[in-house]
Amino acid sequence: MKPAMTALFIDQQESLSRLCEQLSDSEFIAVDTEFMREHTYFPQLALIQLGNGEVTACIDPLAIQDFGPLKALLIDPSITKVFHAAGQDMEVFYYLFGELPTPVYDTQVAATLQGLGDQIGYANLVQEMLGVELDKSHTRTNWLQRPLSDSQIRYAEDDARYLAQIYPIQRRQLEQQGRLEWLNDDFQQISDPARFRPDLNTLWQRIKGNNKLKGVQLAILQKLAAWREQRAMDRDIPRRRAAADNVLLDIARLRPKNIQALGRIRGIPESLVNKHGKTLLQCVADAENSDRATWPQLNRPKRLDAKQDALVDVLSAIIKLNAQQHQINFSTLTSRKDLENMVRGERDLPILQGWRLHHGGEQLISFLNGENSLQIVNHHLTLTSNPHKQN
Repeated sequence: MKPAMTALFIDQQESLSRLCEQLSDSEFIAVDTEFMREHTYFPQLALIQLGNGEVTACIDPLAIQDFGPLKALLIDPSITKVFHAAGQDMEVFYYLFGELPTPVYDTQVAATLQGLGDQIGYANLVQEMLGVELDKSHTRTNWLQRPLSDSQIRYAEDDARYLAQIYPIQRRQLEQQGRLEWLNDDFQQISDPARFRPDLNTLWQRIKGNNKLKGVQLAILQKLAAWREQRAMDRDIPRRRAAADNVLLDIARLRPKNIQALGRIRGIPESLVNKHGKTLLQCVADAENSDRATWPQLNRPKRLDAKQDALVDVLSAIIKLNAQQHQINFSTLTSRKDLENMVRGERDLPILQGWRLHHGGEQLISFLNGENSLQIVNHHLTLTSNPHKQN
């Protein structure tokens, strides 16, 4: 593959405006970012890479004051924004713009329908589709340092350069397979701002070890996790610096009633007790005084019995047949855990949404309703209809 015709480094406001004007007639723009967040809550944007197959540009956000032209370009509904593993890049733009680029196309998501696995890395996708081995020498670069070397800039440019080459090839292949429209729901979800708005009431669920708590302890953990998140955002520090998980778990478990008891908790920093001890104790008291009906509960699924477990095996066989038919991975369609939850009666599952519903989910529901069955036909396992049941 030939490299992009033009490579630009943008560190002037006027140059950014000219670039955005130049790209405004593009059918698509490949987009990538470099950022750091080891010492902050919010990602620190360090570089933005754009490419349309003819122009590749690296934008230095540390030198730009007005991102208005870039925002207008990335929210233009007539231009598809192409990402690989878009989640973190979209989060960066959410905090930068207050809204998300749209419409989007994610080559990692699309690769699942090509049988390339659920989370293929960018370098592997470039190797698979273009036969190019990317330079990996700057994987651990501190992108906030200035000046950037020529080799760093070239490394960053490759992210947009080859992504712009992959997109039309991948899109054409999916169109030929009749699978491009399957991805519409997935891509719309990527552009949903709700994904990047933390729900303070559910953050406790992310804390490893919460399954050892019960009752009011979980209510305390819920309030502590919400307090920590707000503190981390307000100070722009990592959650672990606001308060470690084990500290929150121990406070919730021991339910201290005064500063002395709080200070005796193993591993709690003295500075945290001195600065925020009263607030932490208030979290405990508020949870203990709250209505029991409002306490969060752990979702502890009931263990499947032998017959239910066997049914999961049968549902897995149906999914394997669909995966083989469409030449995609089983895990692209569903997981055994989701099939177990389906047997328990859950229906809010990925396999029953979007393209997965039409290429696996509907067959599962029909089977559970007795409308089809598994049979051996010509020595092969086959899913067949039961006409008498459908009538």
